[in-house]
Amino acid sequence: MDTAALAHSFAKDLVAHRNKLAGKAEDAVRAEYALHRVAGALDAQHDAYHKESATVLEHWHGHGADGFRHTSAKLTKELRITGAAGAAAEKVVAHVASTVDSGHTAVQRLVDEYTARAKQVLDAGVAAGTQAALMRAVGHAADLAPQYTRQSASTLRHVDAELKAAAEKLHDLRKDLTHDGVMDKAVPTKTTHPSKAGGRGQEVVHAARTQLGVRENPPGSNRNPYGPTAAWCSSFATAMWRKAGVKIPVLPFSGDVFHWGERNGHAYGKHSLHEAKPGDVLIFGTGPQNTSTSTHIGIVEKVEGNQVTMIEGNSGDAVRRNTHTLSASTFYGGVHP
Repeated sequence: MDTAALAHSFAKDLVAHRNKLAGKAEDAVRAEYALHRVAGALDAQHDAYHKESATVLEHWHGHGADGFRHTSAKLTKELRITGAAGAAAEKVVAHVASTVDSGHTAVQRLVDEYTARAKQVLDAGVAAGTQAALMRAVGHAADLAPQYTRQSASTLRHVDAELKAAAEKLHDLRKDLTHDGVMDKAVPTKTTHPSKAGGRGQEVVHAARTQLGVRENPPGSNRNPYGPTAAWCSSFATAMWRKAGVKIPVLPFSGDVFHWGERNGHAYGKHSLHEAKPGDVLIFGTGPQNTSTSTHIGIVEKVEGNQVTMIEGNSGDAVRRNTHTLSASTFYGGVHP
């Protein structure tokens, strides 16, 4: 009997809470990164414009100069207001990202603690060697789950409350920007999508290529734009699948990606690695049981003979392209998107 799998099945609601928090973390961290870039760009634009206008006015006098000085001061003020609001929004989202990360970590701890405890109970039932002892152990393991699920639900409610409060703060900041003279002039950019001619796998590869070079910020912190502050190779892979339209949650643990593939008929084992094609993920290690057996994951970019080129998150703290031998000693399996 696979007692670990049975224990995991009882933790279904716990795992759902953890995955939901992982998705919220992905959104929050991505927003924080975007706002950080926007606020920085606006500050730079404000400084550059102020410097250039001062240089012009230094050698320009008369009626025309007065009009330019008035217009310049107005635009400088508008840029300062917009930049300050962007920085304030970044702080709001950074607090939310930290709250979601803490919630995700807490629920992951509950999942690990429950699974270990339930497995211990089930192993004891199996060791007893009688059907009655086994049935009692199964009942005990099932009865333990609601205790942990109540704690994870409480954590989820707390995070949702923080998100609601942050949304209200951001709404107030947005009202400050409505007529600042800068946002009014903003022109929405057209979003383009990669061609679907090459299929979903090519869309995944296209999405992954656009992220090459993205690094943790700061280095060594595990803070990344794809998911919780944790080892993020799997968060990156599932985030790229989501960009390509795959209906999968952000899964920070690579073993969960393999389990998702098994449930949806997309997984293949180490003896079928020849099935690997662009857009798939290949998973390093010996099996999906835990982080010591499922150690890393990457997106297949191309396969040439027994060599596979992959785009991998959290490779040297960055998104990198690496080449490996397509071997069962390296990978325990893969999953089609």
